Amino acid sequence: MADRRDDDLESWAGGRVEPLPPPPGTFELIRRRARRRKLRRLAVSAAAAAAVAAAAVTVPQVVSLRPSPPTAQSQAGRAGPAPSATPATSRAGSAPGGATGTAPAPGGPVPPGFRPTSVTFIGTRTGWVIGQAGTPGHCATRYCTSMARTDDAGRTWAGVPAPLAGPPAGPAGVSQVRFLNALDGWAFGPQLFATHDGGRDWTAVDTHGLRVTGLEAAGDRAFGVFASCRGGWTAYAPGCSVTLYSSPASGDQWAPVGAATTGLAGGTRAPLVLTGSRGYLLAPDGTLYAGPAGGGAPWQQAGRIPCAAGQAQAGGQPAGALLAAATAADLVLVCAPPGGGAAPVYTSDDGGIDWHSGAAAPGAAAAAAASPAGAVVLATSQGIDVLPAGSGGWQAAALDGQAPGGGFGYVGMTTDEQGVALPADPAAGTVWFTFDGGLSWHPSAVAGPRG
Repeated sequence: MADRRDDDLESWAGGRVEPLPPPPGTFELIRRRARRRKLRRLAVSAAAAAAVAAAAVTVPQVVSLRPSPPTAQSQAGRAGPAPSATPATSRAGSAPGGATGTAPAPGGPVPPGFRPTSVTFIGTRTGWVIGQAGTPGHCATRYCTSMARTDDAGRTWAGVPAPLAGPPAGPAGVSQVRFLNALDGWAFGPQLFATHDGGRDWTAVDTHGLRVTGLEAAGDRAFGVFASCRGGWTAYAPGCSVTLYSSPASGDQWAPVGAATTGLAGGTRAPLVLTGSRGYLLAPDGTLYAGPAGGGAPWQQAGRIPCAAGQAQAGGQPAGALLAAATAADLVLVCAPPGGGAAPVYTSDDGGIDWHSGAAAPGAAAAAAASPAGAVVLATSQGIDVLPAGSGGWQAAALDGQAPGGGFGYVGMTTDEQGVALPADPAAGTVWFTFDGGLSWHPSAVAGPRG
């Protein structure tokens, strides 16, 4: 007789099996757990990306010069009241490009008796001037070096922090300023100070005894001319030599650019010009060097200029040759007038390899500038001369009022239309502006409260 249990098993195995339903809430629990796993994976991915970005900006770099230990280089570093805690090219040069980054808030009143020696602009509205202000012994500190800033193209000015340094005296002091953007700037000549917070704080950079005679910045780098002299410092002696240094703009990691631009003998005067992508250095012996403004490669000899380079002279008189750049390849050279006559002018459209004679300037000039459109502007002891783009002759620029005594010592173009100029005598206390390509100029007094 068959076993009944075997019949029941066969009946169960051959029948349809109905799965039991899951307990209530099971599917919702599965969905919540899946969401948590997805969020954890996203968090891990984001953390990994942040780590990669951090590694990209913390790669160590070889440095040759180091900043001095940070000091309080700001609030009291100018004559007059301390500022709020939230606060072209210049004769020293001008920084091309627009303002970027976080800028300090407006400062306090401009110190009385401001005598600007250098001006620098980022874009068309924001600029800084540096100079001496007040009366020695009655300044905010024992230094009277002061700075002011405008954010409306010279209509108003405000006093802002300055480096704790006096005017140039032997190895100490500063008289020039450059800003690349709203954060990175430098005061120099002959010492070197740097700011990376828009001028709130200034830190002295140890140059190991070298003196900074020129500095310009473009892209994300700064370039400086560092001078040394055998047997001590003699500003105009031929026994001096210069070396081109460079540093990332956001740091103070100065190092020589290369062998070709190291130890250039013949004096301390070496005009330095930067465009957006290329830079030029005119050595004391008349050799022209060129290289990328973005760094990454040493500069090399580009050619020689067709006149004597000349030595800087005491009292700020014109030297042998003035160099300006309209674009990365288009250069303008103004030579010292032989015997005091008209000044020979040369142009190059291939970066200084070949030079072509142009319209001679009416006389000697202390500074030259070229706009991207091709206009050339000269600062002279009489006023300002301009050679408009496409014109065959020079003309005297129209001045709003009388020319300052001694004329102008610096001129620079920030755009095709806008430029700035400084009187040869800082006691004038003004910065002059053009908004029509150099044809007419208007003074702005660096004085008064911001408002």
